[in-house]
Amino acid sequence: MSDLWLGALTEECIRRALMQAGKRSYEETPNGVRRAAVLLPMFRANEEWHLLYIRRSEHLQDHRGQVAFPGGGQEARDQSLQETALREAEEEIGVHPADVRLLGSMDEFLTISNFLVTPFVGVIPWPYGLRISQDEVAQVFHVPLRWLDAPGNFSIRPTELRGQTMDVIYYEPYEGQILWGITALITVRLLKILRDFNHCD
Repeated sequence: MSDLWLGALTEECIRRALMQAGKRSYEETPNGVRRAAVLLPMFRANEEWHLLYIRRSEHLQDHRGQVAFPGGGQEARDQSLQETALREAEEEIGVHPADVRLLGSMDEFLTISNFLVTPFVGVIPWPYGLRISQDEVAQVFHVPLRWLDAPGNFSIRPTELRGQTMDVIYYEPYEGQILWGITALITVRLLKILRDFNHCD
């Protein structure tokens, strides 16, 4: 599969691709489900796009030790899910909301842990002086979009989770980090949105 589309990818192209893709959302929050939001921080380094991830602390109650995007549950003080994503990114890795150029949002994803997650895509300056919350984040790392989009770097595997067998996306290890589950699914969906948008030239 050609990755020529990556060379033509600009912020405006990402914004338009997200807008054209539309957004599937739940009319009402299902019973027993909590709304959440994550930020997909993108930046350019070495002349190519990267996505930034965190590995969550082993001390957390939810998703301990897993690779994720910065984010978390919506709180009463949040005026919107966008504010939730930006607040959590600042709390977890020290990215100030004013430094994020938001480009759009994606479909809502219902997780098996009963979170309804809205991903927001934003560009951050790089390099950036991250301030990592030691209580919540064990590590921060980033992966080139070109690597994430290569078909040989991810696969779908039947996996038993909470008593159910379901198809789950797993990436090959990247510098010792394993990206899988809902974070991998959001990553693959974003790449498909960008790849399918053919008005970048």
